[in-house]
Amino acid sequence: MADPSPTPDVPVNPPEAPLPAKPALPGRMLMLVALAGVIFAVIIAIILNRPVKPQPPAFQPSANPYPHAIFANGIIESDQTSGENLNVFPEVSGPVVATYVTEGQTVHAGQPLFAIDNSVQLATTRQEGLQAKAALALLNELKAEPRRETLAVVASQLGQAQATLQTLARTRDKVIRSAALDPRSVSKEALDSAIDAASAAQAGVVVAQRQLSLTRAGAWIYDVQNQAAQYDALSHTYAAGQALLGKYLVKAPSDGVVMALNIPKGGYVSSLGAFDSYTEMNLPAVVLGPNAGTLAVRVYVDEILLAGLPHGATIQAQMSIRGANRQFALQFVRIQPYVTPKIELSNERQEQVDLRVLPVIFHFRTDPAFKLYPGEEVDVYIRQ
Repeated sequence: MADPSPTPDVPVNPPEAPLPAKPALPGRMLMLVALAGVIFAVIIAIILNRPVKPQPPAFQPSANPYPHAIFANGIIESDQTSGENLNVFPEVSGPVVATYVTEGQTVHAGQPLFAIDNSVQLATTRQEGLQAKAALALLNELKAEPRRETLAVVASQLGQAQATLQTLARTRDKVIRSAALDPRSVSKEALDSAIDAASAAQAGVVVAQRQLSLTRAGAWIYDVQNQAAQYDALSHTYAAGQALLGKYLVKAPSDGVVMALNIPKGGYVSSLGAFDSYTEMNLPAVVLGPNAGTLAVRVYVDEILLAGLPHGATIQAQMSIRGANRQFALQFVRIQPYVTPKIELSNERQEQVDLRVLPVIFHFRTDPAFKLYPGEEVDVYIRQ
């Protein structure tokens, strides 16, 4: 068989045609993009480097009015002859049932401030009063002895005893005479019984006579003294109960202005004051301040500055009010001679918080046109 004719070689995968080349970005377009970036960078640089106008201060800082002075911070408080504000604490505990004043109100000494529930103490005091009343009644009864009715009864008992004695004495005499006439007419037992009965009746008369004397003498002096002592003790107990009952109505100890009222109606108050849920501390039930036209400022001077502090009445000082361009001349009152840990800060950079301070008290006359409040922090300069 003859071979078939040869077949020419045909490629299985013919080569792909080359892709057309992307047109190159014109050089002019590149220059425009670069120029836009430079312009944007310049604008950002100008904006960021533009000087910012400083904001005015929130208030004018205080300035030293003296050539040389000690700077200290202080707290405005009520002008007291000694101590600080008058803090009112009740002596008893319980829920507050009524408040009779408001903050800012002027009160006078003895004016009720608030009342505490006294239901238990009121019942106890009434019981003590009744016990004292019963003891007094018994004392008067002892002092009023003897009663005429009691004397009449005892006298009747004596008469009855005497009548019984007479009857038994006659019976005895008859039995004795009969036995003397004829021993056989009366038995030995009957004779002894008649004699014993008369003797017993005689003793009964003696007892009745002594009972009458005792009744006429009245109550024994020692019984009267004992009852008098019991009445006196119960009277003092009742007086103490009344005094304690009066403490459930808390009154103002002196004239003043109610600066803080920390007890709502229905809240609980104790001798430690009222618990404040915000600060988690016990606060005074009421804070009173004087209603005069002066206030005090307690200045805390750092211990490292005490060597330069002037002495006594030569101290001159001026107070600046924060947030207002207002100064007040201060008058020296006293120095509290006890250095304590620092509790108030002046917010100065060079201030050291681990120092101790000496309280110096000044006072100043208030201005009705410029309201100041106790507890406000101020800046004070003490002249050297």
